[in-house]
Amino acid sequence: MTTRDTIDLGEFAFLSGEAIPSLEVAYETYGDFTGDNAVLVCHALTGSAHVARRPDADDDTAGQARAWWGDIVGPGKAIDTTEYYVVCANVPGSCYGTTGPSSTNPEADEPYGTDFPPVTVGDWTRAQRRLLDELGVGRLHAVVGGSVGGMNVLDWLRRYPDDVGRAGAVATAARLDAQCLALDAVARRAITSDPNWNGGHYYAGPEPDDGLARARQIGHVMYLSKSSMARKFGRRSAGRETVREEPLDPAASFFPYREVESYLDYQADKFVSRFDANSYLYLTRAMDDFDLSAGYESDANALAAFDGELLLQSFTGDWHFTVDQSEAVAKAAREVDVDVAHHVVESDHGHDAFLVEPEKVGPPLSGLLEDGLSARTISDTGGTETSESDDFAPVHSSLFST
Repeated sequence: MTTRDTIDLGEFAFLSGEAIPSLEVAYETYGDFTGDNAVLVCHALTGSAHVARRPDADDDTAGQARAWWGDIVGPGKAIDTTEYYVVCANVPGSCYGTTGPSSTNPEADEPYGTDFPPVTVGDWTRAQRRLLDELGVGRLHAVVGGSVGGMNVLDWLRRYPDDVGRAGAVATAARLDAQCLALDAVARRAITSDPNWNGGHYYAGPEPDDGLARARQIGHVMYLSKSSMARKFGRRSAGRETVREEPLDPAASFFPYREVESYLDYQADKFVSRFDANSYLYLTRAMDDFDLSAGYESDANALAAFDGELLLQSFTGDWHFTVDQSEAVAKAAREVDVDVAHHVVESDHGHDAFLVEPEKVGPPLSGLLEDGLSARTISDTGGTETSESDDFAPVHSSLFST
């Protein structure tokens, strides 16, 4: 059983202090609600509510917006929709059905543009809590998410600790480091320096496609690892037949157009056709601003009220959200006696691993939902784990059974 809908939550006050008269939230649900089996899935930066495959799905969206975790969520999959009532909601500020900069401001009868209030990860969590209230869901069996969706998960644990039984935070961190902050800043400036951006009010004219394309290309470099890029592209030329009709610089007609350039151009073209430049500005700001310890003395204090179970997953080739950053969250949880495990996956796919390696991501999540963090001794997947009592203790084989 699946549901695809939009709900009007009425007036919404953002943590910035600004408010809008109406917040519409696009969401999807999968499975039947039995009262204690609800699982909230939090999407990543440019994802949508469409987390799993639906019989009635169309081709209106692509990339992460289109069944972005379809190999993890679904009947018989790691997050089994025959067992759990799965909810995924598009976050405020996005452009996939939930109110954001491209939505119509009812007071001005035109798109908000940059008049839309600043958005934070905390606003996402608060909107999700209100949606769940409308759906009749109280305490969640689990909340799960990857990347900035994992930050969303951590925010649930500090903001609504009594409402979550189990949490899975995949490829995430308590905050971004300076290198990622810098790259996000350059990406945003690629958008705002595009002449068509027009201060964010471009919806009646040409859109800042070139700026958004460059921003997304920077993002893709962040999502891949050195080894995965070497394996995929190396220094190979894409071939003369793929050289663009309009070279980006005068020398481009002499030097080779490389496969890595072709890949970035292809990904940028796809992204520009499906995403809004202002939403990219807003959502990257929300990710950059997130700090688990904000308002608390430390990360540990932020997690202290959570008495459920927390599973962290990280990937060795991920330099966007590193193994060390996940381990820092695990260490903070241990300081306040939160039941926590950190599963480290050997992977050279970089940050994209949480999307492209479901065979490694899914089994630990399945184990978390079914059995919690109990009885873990031997791993058969090449992953390692840090737990409350052991450094990099192996993981129970039953966690990875298929």
